Amino acid sequence: MKQSLTADAVAGALGLVPLPEEGGRWKQTLLDERSSAIYYLLSQGDFSALHRLDNDEVYHYYAGAPAQMLLLFPDGTSGEPVLGADLLAGQQPQLVVPAGVWQGSSTQGDWTLLGTTMAPPYTDEGFTLGDTSQLISGWPQADERIKQLTRK
Repeated sequence: MKQSLTADAVAGALGLVPLPEEGGRWKQTLLDERSSAIYYLLSQGDFSALHRLDNDEVYHYYAGAPAQMLLLFPDGTSGEPVLGADLLAGQQPQLVVPAGVWQGSSTQGDWTLLGTTMAPPYTDEGFTLGDTSQLISGWPQADERIKQLTRK
């Protein structure tokens, strides 16, 4: 009988380490002058804190439970797409988050393995971590989810 993978087993197999500010575990698989790519693991009880980037980011779903995202758009609207393999249920295996859109996510199960790519590549200078009260003032309709996906 094949044993189910745990989040720790996935992290060990791929060499993933904690991502302190944002949450989750990750490993960079590509970084050059043109692009960057990572593996990103969400585990039950942890989340990707709301943040925004100065370039588009493409998410890829790989394995595990679906991941619920929260997107906060500059025009004051929000969306909650689900990254996953169940296309008939509306899940998406790939999603582009445009530059400047606040984004956060959490697994809907024990763990979710995702990947992201960026071109031009990710830089720390292009990363902004969200503040709970500031985000709620801009997107009051998403206040409960914002509270779940912020650390400050």
